[in-house]
Formats: sequence, structure tokens, C-alpha cells
Amino acid sequence: MSLITRPEGLSADQIAPSRRSLGVAALGGVAFATYAPAALSQSAQPLTTDSAGLVTSTVSFPAPDGFELPAYLARPEGDGPFPVVIVVSEIFGVHEYIRDVCRRLAKAGYAAVAPAFFVRVEDPAPLSDMTRIQQIVAAAGHQQVMGDVGATLEWIGLQSWARSDRVGITGYCWGGKVVWQACARFPALDAGVAWYGRLAPSATATDEQKAAGRPWPVDLAADLKAPVLGLYGGQDGGIPVASVEAMRAALTAAGKTDSEIIVYPDAPHGFHADYRASYREADAKDGWRRLLAFFEARLKH
Repeated sequence: MSLITRPEGLSADQIAPSRRSLGVAALGGVAFATYAPAALSQSAQPLTTDSAGLVTSTVSFPAPDGFELPAYLARPEGDGPFPVVIVVSEIFGVHEYIRDVCRRLAKAGYAAVAPAFFVRVEDPAPLSDMTRIQQIVAAAGHQQVMGDVGATLEWIGLQSWARSDRVGITGYCWGGKVVWQACARFPALDAGVAWYGRLAPSATATDEQKAAGRPWPVDLAADLKAPVLGLYGGQDGGIPVASVEAMRAALTAAGKTDSEIIVYPDAPHGFHADYRASYREADAKDGWRRLLAFFEARLKH
């Protein structure tokens, strides 16, 4: 199985599915059928959040390139207006884990919107071929992704139930890097929470890999227009602690005292992903607590 080298830094033990888990995921109408089979652990017991008291739907809106961008929406019932959180997926797209994250945020009083950044090429969610998933992810270039985030912000501004003056963004793995990039680009964002997104190219990265990953968050610290909380694992094989320290130094040099990075010493990459073997319950719960507090202070006042 091919390993992912850009930009989210997964390692073999975090992405390799077992034969049993692939078989379960491939069967319709049974447990885990809606989780990404390329990363599903056979021993996983994913958290499930119901839709009671929520409005959930699939919506769409035009992106700058004319593509009708689909997104999953979960928000509290009622007229609102509610503060909004954009949820940026991992490389596996808007599968059940990401939809559940949206419902968790909605239960906490937010309208959560998860755009499907990859589906112009193909939806990676049901796939088990990591090589194909890499190809799909690689096709989602920086300008397309930032255009999609901008389109999401514009759509949010048209919704009567949305507080378009209180918008945050959170993302996982691939999406964690997007959080840093988006908060450096869009003044409309008020806060970001980045879960283990790549911060800098690896020490062994080729010039091509360095170029493909730009702009790197470590180079964007001075451009941040909103505070970012970074949540990282000390045992992340793809995101070394040295790159975290480099990001901390960049934030300090830029005077971004309202941004912070938390490192969970024993956590691997993907420690919040409760459908994967990388899940670490205590660290995931603490990170979620910190996310809620960070957004509460910046999106609900």
C-alpha cells in the first residue's frame, strides 16, 4: 500500500485497513458502512451523534470555477442566528466521521458546514485504494480549496439562520493544514482549530514536494487574520515535534500571542479519529474540550 507523503503525514499503521474491516465496510446496511474503508479499524467503536433537535441536510452552492459544491450541513433547530463552523475533512472526504463531527458541533449550538472539496474528481469516501485516494487529493490544489472556502463563506452570508459575523473553521489531517491557510487568507474567519495538519515540509522532502505543499503554515504565521489553536500528537510520524516548535517560533516572532499549539506527548497522528486505530480517547476528549472553549470565547460573544 502506498503511503501518503503530502500534506497530512499519515503512517502505515494509521491508514492500513484490515481485511475484515474492508469486508465490513464494503457491505451495505451494516455497521461502519458509511465510514472510510481505507482507514477503518475493525476494533473501532465510533462515536455516534443523533440528529434530535437538529436540522441536517446536503446543500450545494457555486464555487468560483462554476462547480456546484456539495456540503453537509448540521445546525440546531430554530431560526437562529447561530455561529458557524466550517469543517474541513481528512483525505477521505465527507464520510460519516466528518458528518458526526458536524452534528457534535450542532449539538453545541453551532451551524456546521462540511464542503466536499474532492468530488470534482471523485468521492474518496467509499474507496479503499490509497493510490487512487492520493490522486484525488492531489488534484485539489491550493487555489481550488481556498476558492471553495471562500464560496462557503459567501453562502453562509446568505443564510438567515447564520451569524456570518461569527465564523470559525476546524479541520483534520489534510484539513488541519487548510485551517492555517484559510485563517491566513480570509478576514471573515474569527477562529480556527487545526487538528494535526502539516506545518512544514519534511526534512527529506524534494523540491517538488516542497513546492506542491505551498503555502506552508510555518510561512504564514504573520498573515494570520484569526487566532488558531493547533492540536498535535507527540508521536506523529509525519509531523515531527521539530516542525511544531518551528511553528511556535514563527507565531512568537509574528506576535501572534492569541494562537497556541497543544502537543499530546503520547498521541499519534489521527488521535481524534474514533473510527481508526490511531484514536486516543483521553487526548481526543481533551482536544474537543479545548476546541469548544476556543470557539465559545470567539464565536459566541
